[in-house]
Amino acid sequence: MAYLKLGMLALASMLAALLPLHHAQAEQCEKVAFNESKYVVCTLDVEKADLRLFWKGADGEPYRAFSSLAEAVRAEGRKLTFAVNAGMYRADFSPMGLYVENGRELKPANMAAAERAAGQVPNFYKKPNGVFFLGEAGAGILATDAFLKLAPKARFATQSGPMLVIANKLNPIFIIGSSDRTRRSGVGVCANETVRFAISEDGVNFHDFARLFRDRLQCPDALFLDGGRGVGLYNPAMGRNDWSWHGGYGPIFGLVE
Repeated sequence: MAYLKLGMLALASMLAALLPLHHAQAEQCEKVAFNESKYVVCTLDVEKADLRLFWKGADGEPYRAFSSLAEAVRAEGRKLTFAVNAGMYRADFSPMGLYVENGRELKPANMAAAERAAGQVPNFYKKPNGVFFLGEAGAGILATDAFLKLAPKARFATQSGPMLVIANKLNPIFIIGSSDRTRRSGVGVCANETVRFAISEDGVNFHDFARLFRDRLQCPDALFLDGGRGVGLYNPAMGRNDWSWHGGYGPIFGLVE
């Protein structure tokens, strides 16, 4: 009986050790309702999480699909537990602007001013756009001009735009009640040294999306990543393996375990 009790105690200890880990993984992404819209929000502690940027595989071709990236990570004996589009991209799936992967700048910053298309400025060129980066001091988001001036040492970086929240203030170009509503994705550097990714499940305008980051998620700095048919999430725990209707994704954020 003594041996049986010891075995049961050991089993209980093992389960107790495993349950918090499973719970933490399950709660990494959650559904959030804010201002009558629905979102999926994923929270990461970048000091503990292995968050990376991906673009091309070993064959030199863009991954395009989350499942292709998951297979490449699996071939290295690791697991992809979360992924999201990491900014806007061109027809060949190359990043629109600055792209740094494993400390190497593969695309320079894009400082061009775009011509208006049908009276509108494309989202990437709405000012200010910005750069999300991971470096020795953790994660950060800076307006592109400030990033180039300060030149922080970055292991990973992606340029996108527009900025959603700047030093706890909404980007002043956003219009309250705008009818420009679509699905959107973004990233914020938030309270307690966390990074939060958010994807809207409904159509939202820029002003309401920025308010989500500042007022609900407590992110003093946030950056728009993409909208419309380019929004996507990979999270097996939620049964999500989205596809971009542009024919695939360009740069991708991925969490590797």
